[in-house]
Amino acid sequence: MDVFSLRRPSESALARLIDEQKAQGQFSYAEVGATAASLPDGYRHDRWQADLGADDGDRFRRASEALGRWQAQRGAGVRVFPDEPVMPHATFALVIPTGFLYVTAVGRLVYIVDEPDRFAFAYGTLSAHPEQGEEAFAITHEDGRVRFEIVSFSRPRHPLARIGAPVTRAMQVRVTRAYLEAIRSAAA
Repeated sequence: MDVFSLRRPSESALARLIDEQKAQGQFSYAEVGATAASLPDGYRHDRWQADLGADDGDRFRRASEALGRWQAQRGAGVRVFPDEPVMPHATFALVIPTGFLYVTAVGRLVYIVDEPDRFAFAYGTLSAHPEQGEEAFAITHEDGRVRFEIVSFSRPRHPLARIGAPVTRAMQVRVTRAYLEAIRSAAA
């Protein structure tokens, strides 16, 4: 199964793809876990943040639970397969409709942080992903405010993603903005 398709991938095709990626076992980049420290050279770096408002008693909990159920991705119109909450070392596929193509991006959870004032996770790309790198999502509670942050480093890996880099980048920005809005809505 290719990462670019004119048809929406079936559940059975996604399950086979995930099994294949699990068997390969390796991330498609060397700097695994770098979103928790210094972002590596040679990649595009992104940092996005949204203030979700004053903590009204359970805003942090609502936002964290939504993030842990992939609501950022789902709210952006991205299909998450399998339909399971964020779990350590899980391998999953994101299916992103672009209007005329479906982009399938397979990743694996790198880390999860579940602390009283911070819930975060990061996933890294596997070979069946058009990009190469890592993306981290965090909900934090600090000074009475709840915030959502996305930190990533990436570069095009698939030949079509490299050739269409400006389009790939525009799609990446559009989806990231939709992630921010989805969590804003979930926390409201």
